Amino acid sequence: MFIIGELINGMYSNISAAIKERNKKEIQKCALDQVACGADALDVNCGPASKQPLVDMPWLVESIQEVTDKPLCLDSSRPAVIEEGLRAARNKTIINSTTADVEKLDALIPLAKKYKSKLIGIAISAKGVPQNKDQRLELAATIVDNCQGQGFSIEDLYLDPIVLPVNVAQAQMKDILESISEFKIISEPGAKTILGLSNVSQGAHLRSLINRTFLTMAVAYGLDSAILDPKDKELIDTLITAELILNKNIYCDSYLEAYRKK
Repeated sequence: MFIIGELINGMYSNISAAIKERNKKEIQKCALDQVACGADALDVNCGPASKQPLVDMPWLVESIQEVTDKPLCLDSSRPAVIEEGLRAARNKTIINSTTADVEKLDALIPLAKKYKSKLIGIAISAKGVPQNKDQRLELAATIVDNCQGQGFSIEDLYLDPIVLPVNVAQAQMKDILESISEFKIISEPGAKTILGLSNVSQGAHLRSLINRTFLTMAVAYGLDSAILDPKDKELIDTLITAELILNKNIYCDSYLEAYRKK
């Protein structure tokens, strides 16, 4: 599983304050803490309170790069903000994210090609959130078709079926999980799959338990990557164990410790 740490996000009060105060040490500590807990990449989002995201995004990128060379997942709804982050990046990047809307695809696919970045495509459009598996597959196919048409390698594409909170969209959970496996057969080679895990428990009680359970089920459906909180030890232990049961890792009595040493 390719783990993207979610915690460098201006929606969190400590990160929002660090951005405003240009407190580089707080950002760097958050980056290193997530890497120490197993993050393979780091999501970078200025957050909704940022008044100057075109300045804040490259500052975040530069601050993080001083302490780690992990790939950065540049997270913004504005292509211009993402490009400022791409310009500042010295290491590998992931663009988070494009929708299935033509204007978004036409803006972000060329950026991904120009900067040799991977790309996350979310199965959503301006028409709204998909309500069933067929709608998700149609939107995902639109993203794949546009990537192929613009010469972007599908091997560098991640598809996200868009996770909704279980407390308001319980009936959609099975469709979301089934979409993970079906996304992989849209093309050959198939795209990778990804989830923004924390969305599933948004607004619910027992958030960590819901996240752990949903992640385990998603792994069984073939999930390749997730944006999550790597500091949630029980979540990561559950992920490691799920992959062990699916024969993705070799068993030993100290398999948790062995996995973390890899």
